[in-house]
Amino acid sequence: MGESLTKKILRSHFVKGSMVPGEDIFIKIDQTLTHDINAVMTYLAFEQIGMDRIGVEKAVSYLDHNLLYIDFKTPDDHIYLQSAAKRFGAAVSRPGNGIMHAVQVGRFGRPGIISMGGDSHTPHGGAIGMLAIGVGGMDVATAMTGIPMRLTMPKVVKVYLTGSLNPGVNSKEVILQMLKIVSLKGGLGKVFEYVGPGAATLEVPQRTAITNMGAEMGATTSIFPADEQVRKFMRAQGREDEFVEMLPDEDAEYDEVIELNLSDLKPLIACHPQPDNVMPLSDCPKKEVRQVFIGSCTNASYADVARAALVFKGHHVHENVQCTCGISTRQNYKALLKDGYIDMLLDAGVRLLEISCGPCCAIGQTPPTKGVAVRTSNRNFKGRAGNPNAEIYLTSPESAAATAIMGTFATAEEVMGDQVKILGDVHEPELYDINDNMIIPELPPEEAREVPIVKGPNIAFLPIPEKPEDHLVCPVSLKGRDNISTDDITPASAELSSMRSNIPLMSRYCYMRYDPDFAERARKMGRSIIIAGENYGQGSSREHAAINPMYLGVKCVIAKNIARIHRGNLINHGIVPMYFEDKADYDRLDQEDILEIEGFTAQIPERRVLVKDVTKGISFYAVLDLSDEEVEIVLDGGQLRHLKKQLREMGVDTGARLKEIKVEA
Repeated sequence: MGESLTKKILRSHFVKGSMVPGEDIFIKIDQTLTHDINAVMTYLAFEQIGMDRIGVEKAVSYLDHNLLYIDFKTPDDHIYLQSAAKRFGAAVSRPGNGIMHAVQVGRFGRPGIISMGGDSHTPHGGAIGMLAIGVGGMDVATAMTGIPMRLTMPKVVKVYLTGSLNPGVNSKEVILQMLKIVSLKGGLGKVFEYVGPGAATLEVPQRTAITNMGAEMGATTSIFPADEQVRKFMRAQGREDEFVEMLPDEDAEYDEVIELNLSDLKPLIACHPQPDNVMPLSDCPKKEVRQVFIGSCTNASYADVARAALVFKGHHVHENVQCTCGISTRQNYKALLKDGYIDMLLDAGVRLLEISCGPCCAIGQTPPTKGVAVRTSNRNFKGRAGNPNAEIYLTSPESAAATAIMGTFATAEEVMGDQVKILGDVHEPELYDINDNMIIPELPPEEAREVPIVKGPNIAFLPIPEKPEDHLVCPVSLKGRDNISTDDITPASAELSSMRSNIPLMSRYCYMRYDPDFAERARKMGRSIIIAGENYGQGSSREHAAINPMYLGVKCVIAKNIARIHRGNLINHGIVPMYFEDKADYDRLDQEDILEIEGFTAQIPERRVLVKDVTKGISFYAVLDLSDEEVEIVLDGGQLRHLKKQLREMGVDTGARLKEIKVEA
């Protein structure tokens, strides 16, 4: 049997391990990318590693998420990140150039490579036939050393697409339908590989909406073939010379198969509060909508915004609706401006936002009290938009525009009638404006060594955990429900995001919306354990959701199930992730119960730990789904200690001498 595209790329980057699903494989990484509100921890970690220069082909630091400078913290972070990138050999995409995933695909990505990014929506890059994997910041710092990275070998799911999208139906409907089929955690340990005649009809930016939101299924990543659509896109980016055709074998073997006819899709909506709570938009109970946001990395391409503008043409935003649009890149903004689509938006009463991530992660445009918001972004968890009592619904740009006009859920066809067919004539530009003057290229090594790293007063130290204790006795600081997200643990907003470079400060707000008393309770306990339900740590890759609890003394998380990226972040930052052997034991425990684990460090390699509830006089088993290397990382006290030990054993020089400038408050 032939091979899938996923396996071909993994094999071409193979260093060691086993290509059997569920086993560890070690692979070479070609590119890394970070964004500003997570990257400070990544570069502080790279400083601690002590290497003189980044060891991958291309590293890019994007300043794209928090451009709302409410005080000195975020501009200081941006200065630090720019200086650190120059010092260590990364490029910088400056504020206003665009959202990281869209810029990375357009200007740096190419078929057949593997990238790792410190953001869960890094799989966006799979649209051009590359394996793009979202991880936590410590994993990005590790990848930047150039050493092979460990990955659990995934199953590969063939998604066979036929037909073509009807006018008024967006590729957003494809991924919403997939979420309906697969569910939030149904993609764990899997790569979704989209093939077939239907896939060939989708332009690259249409594909990015699908691969981007594969993260909501828990997938390792998603990928499309590097076919003629990718060649066309790279030609439009002035990079056709970097195109390489990458296709699965005709007789490729897959672990699972899903078939989907694009022609059958109708406008869909993901209802509050989960991305997989999907139904036909026409079946959704009509609600008064107060806010519409068209944008984010997921659905703010040239064609997405152009189609939304055509829906708005001749209409106006409903008087009860606040409608905003955030375009993904400066490149797309200029093309839309040139072709008159920006005028259509402005004439309709749409407010244009900065070219940034922004509202998607609650940086601006928070919905009103108990307000209903419709967004084209990727997540609608409770509190995701900055207001825990608001309701967030996800739709396509065409449906979002119609909703803004009608003041309640609506499709483009309801607004446009037979004219909806003109939406099918909108395509991406044949040639984008090529202007990279907002990208600062990496410096050559001899110049880079002379660059001082600039740290403002808010940039604190990177907390480093201790090795696990052999005899652990501590209380339960939190008993959490199912589907706790990283937004629940580390809320997002302009204010809170500006604190991410200062863990002592930010840890005070840990779980503030889910359990406002958690931070102080955990601090007083000194050491504690968190108990949780299914899918703990779903959502964003933000490793602060592991660092803050670690700083507050959390030693273990025992859950029914833990989301992939968050599980990795817990391991990296010295919190031992464990699963209930019998999920019924979850119901027997309560917050503030005292738990005891004897011989903890001896039980960890056995992957089965006996836990005693001293308060209730009962015992239960927790299991550790850890590879051999992950066991070593846990016993070493986290990834940073483990990595430095590895590099010393490899004879790598980790004695980089840094020039530093401290900026006083």
